[in-house]
Amino acid sequence: MTTPADPLAPGAGTPATAVLLDLDGTITDSAGAITHSISESLAAFGYPAQTPAQLLRFVGPPIRDGLQRFAGVTDADLEAVVADYRDRYGARMLDVPVFPGMADLVRDLHAAGVPIALATSKMLTMARPILEYAGLDQYFTVICGATADETRSAKADIVTDALDGLRAAGADVSGAVMVGDRHHDVQGAAANGIPAVLVRWGYAQPGEEAGARAVVADAGELAAVLGAAAPARR
Repeated sequence: MTTPADPLAPGAGTPATAVLLDLDGTITDSAGAITHSISESLAAFGYPAQTPAQLLRFVGPPIRDGLQRFAGVTDADLEAVVADYRDRYGARMLDVPVFPGMADLVRDLHAAGVPIALATSKMLTMARPILEYAGLDQYFTVICGATADETRSAKADIVTDALDGLRAAGADVSGAVMVGDRHHDVQGAAANGIPAVLVRWGYAQPGEEAGARAVVADAGELAAVLGAAAPARR
C-alpha cells in the first residue's frame, strides 16, 4: 500500500505530529467479549444465530447500527437489546488482551512527545475504564468515544472530537494520523482530511483497506509508518 514517495512509507517523510488510535481491533483484542455478548443477546430476544464470521461484523460500528443492519433487530426491540448487550458486555469487557507491541508503542510515542488521542465508536463510559485497566490511559492526551445514546457515534464525528481535543491541548495536528482496523476508521479520517493507517491484526474484511494511506502487519511496521522508533520489548 505504500510507495517510496509516500510520506507515510516506513522510514520516509516527516513523523506524525499526533496519533489517533481506535480501540477495538487496534489496541485491544476485544472480539471475543463483543461477539459472545452479541450472540447471547440475540438469542435472548429470539433472533437467529449468526456464525463467528458474521458476528465479527459487529466489532467496530456503533452497536445500534450493527444490530439493525446485520441482525435485523426491530425498532421496537432495539433499546432493550442494546441494554441487554451492554449488561453482558460490561461484565466481560475488561477481560481482553492488548495486541502484541501496542502497549509499548503507546508508551514510546508518549515518551517521544507525540500526543495521542483515543478515537473509538465505543461508548466513552466503557472505553475509558478499558484503557485504565490496561494501564494505558495516562499516555493519552485526549480520550474520545460515543455518547450513551449514540447520537454522536459515527467515526467521522469521533475523529473530529479527537482533533478538537488535541488542538485545545496545544497539540500540532498538522501531521495527525488515524490508526484503525476497519473501513469506518479510514472513512472517518478522510472526512476530517487526515490520512489513515489500517492495521491487519484487527477485524477488517477484504477490501476495507481501500483509501488507507498504508497497511501494516504488526506494531513494528506501524511505528515505522508513523516515523517512530520500533516498540521496545519490555
